[in-house]
Amino acid sequence: MKLLTLRTPNGMKAVRQDDDTLTEIDGYASIGDLLQTPDWKTVAAAATGATHPYEGADLAAVIPAPGKIICVGHNYRNHIKEMGREIPTHPALFAKYAESLIGPTDDLALPPESDAVDWEAELAVIIGKPGRRIAEADAAEHIAGYAVLNDVSMRDYQFRTIQWLQGKTWESSTPFGPALVTSDEFSAGPLMTSAVDGEIMQSTPTGDLVFTPEFLVHYISTIITLNPGDVIATGTPGGVGHAREPQVYLAEGQLLVTTIEGLGKLSNKVVREA
Repeated sequence: MKLLTLRTPNGMKAVRQDDDTLTEIDGYASIGDLLQTPDWKTVAAAATGATHPYEGADLAAVIPAPGKIICVGHNYRNHIKEMGREIPTHPALFAKYAESLIGPTDDLALPPESDAVDWEAELAVIIGKPGRRIAEADAAEHIAGYAVLNDVSMRDYQFRTIQWLQGKTWESSTPFGPALVTSDEFSAGPLMTSAVDGEIMQSTPTGDLVFTPEFLVHYISTIITLNPGDVIATGTPGGVGHAREPQVYLAEGQLLVTTIEGLGKLSNKVVREA
């Protein structure tokens, strides 16, 4: 099942996608709201609300206001190698905030303060069931589904200090969506790519993670309770602009496209922040 958050003239609506049709899930303003209901999957499957065409839909970030966005650094071996690091023994974690999120076709804002804006295609895990100290063997039960995310990074700010947060959570910089694809229809493995103006920059199977989604749910929940609607961005593979020789960054007017087979596509025009 594919679940999306749609912007309408009457406000945001949680919707279910059936081929080319979006059906409103009455009573819920977003998929984040829907996930607060323990039987969210049954509610979504049974929805019979107003319908909208998928083509031309104005989609918000699939979870517009997560309680937590926890990101993982250095989780693909080819990216670890290109950045000159060692394979980690534990996940490198940092936070991102909801103000950074944009929809799957929204404009991506280049801030005037940064000249080193880079792409990072990622598989996002969305939590559907709360838990603390979740065993790795039980972690799959807590995953509602998966989505596409691009952890666009302002490298000049990221590497000002050994803490990365200031380069990772700029406002209106993180495309997320288009849909939550439920975990019964997707698991890590299919190909993930990012492209700039049609040129493939990253291309790696999502199964090449050092730390799997299930391990990350276990590890992070040891530290803090994971709640429905929380998001884990699982890391980016090799091919980022910062590691190229010479280095390459996003420029005004370009189109950044991020795709994971089975989850969908983000397509974001790069613009100067107003």
